[in-house]
Amino acid sequence: MDNSKGFRSGFVAIVGRPNVGKSTLINALVGEKVAIVSSRPQTTRNRLMGIVCGEDYQMVFVDTPGIHTPRTRLGSYMMQAVQEGMEGIDALTVLVDVTSVGPNDRQIAADMAKKKVPVFLLLNKIDLVEPSELLRIIDIFKDMGFTAILPISAKEKNGLDELVSELLKVMPNGPKYFPDDMITDQPERLICAELIREKALLHLRDEVPHGIGVEILGIQKKSETLTEIHADIYCERDSHKAIIIGKRGAMLAQIGKEARIDIESLLGTPVNLQLWVKVRPDWRNSLSDLRTLGYDDRA
Repeated sequence: MDNSKGFRSGFVAIVGRPNVGKSTLINALVGEKVAIVSSRPQTTRNRLMGIVCGEDYQMVFVDTPGIHTPRTRLGSYMMQAVQEGMEGIDALTVLVDVTSVGPNDRQIAADMAKKKVPVFLLLNKIDLVEPSELLRIIDIFKDMGFTAILPISAKEKNGLDELVSELLKVMPNGPKYFPDDMITDQPERLICAELIREKALLHLRDEVPHGIGVEILGIQKKSETLTEIHADIYCERDSHKAIIIGKRGAMLAQIGKEARIDIESLLGTPVNLQLWVKVRPDWRNSLSDLRTLGYDDRA
């Protein structure tokens, strides 16, 4: 491939098991928060794009949900989003958390190394392991046939310049797919919903987060200095509703306060955020509820 001249552009998928740092990586590459981040597995539910531009290139990174065995319609939708995220790509990156390498990582890596595009293995969180341990981990994957194995720290932004440089080597000559000022393909409505869900994930107990969904009921610009947003938080049980609301509404208020700060940064205007909590039993297996929350019904 001779791409020494002209503008280069292409699509790069990011895959891996849940909670290895895919969303942190895409945020670091884009330089803005386009994907929500939490310590909970399966935080990312949708396929989304983060757009990285240089003087003579544009790379579109496709963030995907963590690869797992689905147990609900939502889980099946997420796995379909992974497959769709790998369609029409020019390169594939496989992310591994070096602090917890297990059989699933090895299986995913072996499967992805067989794809018919350049495949890069990214060893993430290298700031948390000793060099000798990193070398041992590289040894596990070195014979799988990757285009390159690149140690990085998405959180600390270490190794990202080398990653971009290596990816550029395999990007074809092509057009600019998105305007320079565009950093994601996600509509503001969906990003606002995700920011609310992120704060819920941050504060709620282990048994609640997977049953959380957020529906934006309306976004109305009241004036140049105020945007009003109304949203429902879905949960699956009355007991979960009580936890989300908290004593005298304290938990819901905290979620709303933190989400509002991020949404104001996104929209560039003060925000009046109104949240309600609704019980929708087993919504993760309901096609109508999945559609309402922005997950389509192809699963």
